[in-house]
Amino acid sequence: MVGIVGYGVYVPKYRITVEEIARVWKKDGKAISAGLNVKEKAVGSFDEDACTISVEAARRALAHSGIYAANLGAVYVGSESHPYAVKPTASIVADAVGASPELTAADLEFACKAGTAGIQMCLALVESKMPAWIKYGMSIGADTAQGRPNDALEFTAASGGAAFIVGKKEDEVIAEVLDTYSYTTDTPDFWRRQHAEFPRHAGRFTGKPAYFKHVIAGANGIMKRVNMKPSDFDYAVFHQPNGKFPIRVAKQLGFEKKQIEQGLTTPLIGNTYSGSMMIGLASVLDKAKPGEKILAVSYGSGAGSDAFVLEATKNISKKRPKKTVFDMFEEKEYIDYAEYVKFRKKLKSL
Repeated sequence: MVGIVGYGVYVPKYRITVEEIARVWKKDGKAISAGLNVKEKAVGSFDEDACTISVEAARRALAHSGIYAANLGAVYVGSESHPYAVKPTASIVADAVGASPELTAADLEFACKAGTAGIQMCLALVESKMPAWIKYGMSIGADTAQGRPNDALEFTAASGGAAFIVGKKEDEVIAEVLDTYSYTTDTPDFWRRQHAEFPRHAGRFTGKPAYFKHVIAGANGIMKRVNMKPSDFDYAVFHQPNGKFPIRVAKQLGFEKKQIEQGLTTPLIGNTYSGSMMIGLASVLDKAKPGEKILAVSYGSGAGSDAFVLEATKNISKKRPKKTVFDMFEEKEYIDYAEYVKFRKKLKSL
């Protein structure tokens, strides 16, 4: 049995509403909010970046799992907003939580699915007999808000992250990973050149040939592998660039609304990029009961999807976190656009 033994989520407390952003640019905030199905987004403070978010998520995952940080044999951090171009975030996280020095660590980048690529790597390392000393691996997906002012991304790009610890002890695994599958193509829907401050995107091209094509292919691919159909799952969670796409893709695949509600987090905190699907999956694990099946599909521009089929074990009932993901969302403080800009400018100057 190989699967999730613990998880942790961190979302900054600051929020800015879609209507507040729209007010500054003299746009119809209500219409934009309804069109995106996003009410507000989480904003990191001036001293919060992908690294600090990763550290907080990692600490919470370790506390939830009950294992010692020194037992981690691998730490991967997936992000498209690493604070350093040359200097790994993963080594900082490993040191901060007390996991170093005997471990392998690396930063990963595949737009919004780098964190789930890390989970796949951890699954392989933990299940493999070589190296034998890796009994646990941690993968983190974390990002900070990246959106050009007055661009469509500014209304959704948010800050937050999640960490998952993978292990194989039967009495520790709370969700067994039954299978994983990936679907990848060269689809240039979203990019950021070196030294560019903000990413660029191909507008409507980011939809049908990019997000929908890959998520649907990833979901159908893994369901075929495990011989399951949508009605066999209790929960489904998809990458959430906004609040509309995951609802639409679920419907196209044949899932009902009740199957995706628990994992639908973007309407309340925005798109946390590498943390998006992982935060949604953490929310699902907050409520999943033993024996329930979960389909989870990430998406990363460029483009690709990682799909997972998980089954909650008997251990999940006795290892509930003290605070659920949705409880965290309620711990918030609203800021205006001026404060939002101030936070972003101060962070860049550090």
